[in-house]
Amino acid sequence: MKKLFFLLLTGITLNASAQTDSVSVTVIKDPRVSLLVKKQAQINEETTRANRRNMPGFRIQIINTNDRKAAIDAKTKVYHLYPELKAYIQYQSPYYRLKVGNFKTKEEAEEYQSSLSRDFANSVSIVRDVIEVRPEIEAVE
Repeated sequence: MKKLFFLLLTGITLNASAQTDSVSVTVIKDPRVSLLVKKQAQINEETTRANRRNMPGFRIQIINTNDRKAAIDAKTKVYHLYPELKAYIQYQSPYYRLKVGNFKTKEEAEEYQSSLSRDFANSVSIVRDVIEVRPEIEAVE
């Protein structure tokens, strides 16, 4: 990193003219710096894209309320009873919606729906949503 910084400092030259009307500045940049920046941007894009894949799927809606505390309490209960499910609270004025899971198929969601219906008094329903897909987990299965 120090070498890169040194190259950058030595590669940049400033020529300023002492004219009263205008000042001109000439920057000479080492082309390797541009290549490094481009390569790092490409690496960043590839690594973050692999970790943030989304696709259409299903989630189970647990609660739809205008009481924020009730939504947070339900989320806590889900994490306590079903630690394998990820819970999402969405706020769309004036309602808080708690949805759980990242199910690719409706059948996967139905497996949890009956047990969640017993644990939560509200009507628990399966809804279409954009789900998170984690490639490293899929590769293991």
